Amino acid sequence: MPVDPAPGPAPGPALAPPRLGPWSRTWRYLVAVGAGLVIWVFVASDVTGSPVADEGLVGAMVLLDLLLGVVAVGLLPLRRRHPLLTAVLIAALTSLSSFAVGAGMLALVSLATRRRWREVAVAGAVWALATVAYELTYQGTSASEDLGVPLLLLAIGLSLLFLGLLVATGFYIGARRELLQTLRLRAEAAERAQESRAAEARQAERTRIAREMHDVLAHRISLVAMQAGGLAYREDLTRAQITASAETIRDSAHRALGELREVLGVLRADDETVVPTEHEAPQPTLAELPALLADADEAGTPARLDVSGLPGGDRSALAALPETASRTAFRVLQEALTNARKHAPGQEVRVRLAGTPGERLLVEARNAVPVGVAAGVTAPGAGLGLIGAAERAELLGGSLEHGIEQDGRFAVRVWLPWPS
Repeated sequence: MPVDPAPGPAPGPALAPPRLGPWSRTWRYLVAVGAGLVIWVFVASDVTGSPVADEGLVGAMVLLDLLLGVVAVGLLPLRRRHPLLTAVLIAALTSLSSFAVGAGMLALVSLATRRRWREVAVAGAVWALATVAYELTYQGTSASEDLGVPLLLLAIGLSLLFLGLLVATGFYIGARRELLQTLRLRAEAAERAQESRAAEARQAERTRIAREMHDVLAHRISLVAMQAGGLAYREDLTRAQITASAETIRDSAHRALGELREVLGVLRADDETVVPTEHEAPQPTLAELPALLADADEAGTPARLDVSGLPGGDRSALAALPETASRTAFRVLQEALTNARKHAPGQEVRVRLAGTPGERLLVEARNAVPVGVAAGVTAPGAGLGLIGAAERAELLGGSLEHGIEQDGRFAVRVWLPWPS
């Protein structure tokens, strides 16, 4: 439940006190009993040593003092469940028992660790009244009854000073416990946050690997599938043509493996423990566009490039395009050609590049949509290629749209920022 912040020390910690081990409980009781016994022995020897005191009354008071002190020690186990009630009861017992003072010390310190001033004020008032009552009883039953008010005031002053020391000790222990528990909670929260960031990083890396694998393998494997499909359905091929097609399939498979190694090399390059080698080629950009179009032509999907919209109508103007944008444009065109090869085999793809530095680069791929079932075997797809391409464009501040236009052609268009 949220708690409104308040300036200054908190009126009481919301955190439960830590559990005590066997030794922690034992030494606390030993201190309480030991201090009570020292005070009881001192008072008993002072009272019984007086020659004018009533011996019967003195003996009864000493025995009662001891019994009430034992009762006070017996109340100490309740100080964690009922701290205020326990402290008040033991403080009240000190009005007749000096032995109970040791237990009262422990009860007051335990109450003060909660750092609640009202509770401490109540217990302190009872402690002060009990001191006055004890001193009056002590003077009335001993030879010191003629000492008068000065000694009573001195005893009360010392008792209040001792009470202040006990309360200060309890407040310090409570503040230290709360600080340690707060630091522990912060450490646990930081550990959970670190685990969450690690999980997000792993998920992002999986997504990145999946995207790169799709971009690289979908293109090459679709080439292999189309070429293998041609071998399966064409029976008029000569031995030389079959051999040439098989060699083309083999080369495409080797290229797919090579590009797969390149992608893995780029992904591993993010690890500081892995040193990139000279065999890890960079990811393709629009500089490799002619090779991409040549692969499409070789697979039976002719592609025609239009660069009239670029500055000077020359593809060399793309050299000023940032590498990330160029790589994204290449991947989008690769996906568009792969889709055209799978869903519209044999149809011409018109690729257009347009734009100027300082504005945006337009990358467009359009192809006719065949009517009915096209000949050949189409490769299966998950339909996620264009979704991944759109994500790539959005990461760069661009946008992507695709669909069938009014003229019956399927178009893929992406706009990417082109800094001046």
